[in-house]
Amino acid sequence: MANDSKTGAPGSSEQIGLDDDALATSPTIYAPDAFAGHVVLVSGGAGGIGRATAWLLGRLGARVVIAGRKRDRIDALVSALAEREIAASGIVVDIRRPESVDALFDKVWETQGRLDLLVNSAGGQFPQAAIDFSEKGWNAVIDTNLNGTWFMMQAAARRWRDSKQPGSIVNIVVVTRHGLYGVAHTVAARAGVIGLSQNLAVEWAPLDIRVNCIAPGAIETEGWKVYTPEARAQYYRSNPMMRTGSPWEVAEACAYLGGPAAGYVTGEVFHVAGGSQHWGETWTTGKPDYFQE
Repeated sequence: MANDSKTGAPGSSEQIGLDDDALATSPTIYAPDAFAGHVVLVSGGAGGIGRATAWLLGRLGARVVIAGRKRDRIDALVSALAEREIAASGIVVDIRRPESVDALFDKVWETQGRLDLLVNSAGGQFPQAAIDFSEKGWNAVIDTNLNGTWFMMQAAARRWRDSKQPGSIVNIVVVTRHGLYGVAHTVAARAGVIGLSQNLAVEWAPLDIRVNCIAPGAIETEGWKVYTPEARAQYYRSNPMMRTGSPWEVAEACAYLGGPAAGYVTGEVFHVAGGSQHWGETWTTGKPDYFQE
């Protein structure tokens, strides 16, 4: 999707790009060794925001573990990172199954000996009027976006507690304080993650575990193919900056919020949304005629 021609927005996805070559060379304000010695686990790391985050933190010196459902996509990203001499590995996981999540964290501790940052980027949804949701469709989104995120958070926290190591969690959610319509299931799930994160930020503070969220607005990724061209064409109007964002912009927010620079920050929701949390609306199914001017 083309961004609004009036903005020529620097840092927009049109300029940053989504492929590995672009992610390997996109400019960043962070020092090359900002995450040296750190181990980072990124769920949903083979696509979209997770992929950009893996690239950025790997370029900043972290040892990156990519977790996801599809082995071929994970292996392709690990190979691309290795070509740039970035230390990376991949593990297949189904975050909806606690036993799969436990096996993932056992493997991380076995191979890496530690974990410093967990980025929960895995998730999924489909645009549909809520009145037409099936029970199966509703449960699939809730199981992945809420339950799966919780299983990852709890597994990480238990291991940090048991090994007496500090940790940081960044959960990718959605902007819930403005109109996001056509994906009520994911709004419900992500609102649950926000509430959970704010609660656990207090409960887990004595364990030296920080928990924060990043709420992206209209971010242009390959996942946009599930939305109609008519709906996507209006996404730049979802915020007062009148443009879409890029996965790279979210990745740079992850680097701040999940890293040592934000060591005194926990329980926050950091919006990377062009101000859409204050103004605007997004209709993933297209705006109904009833609400048109």
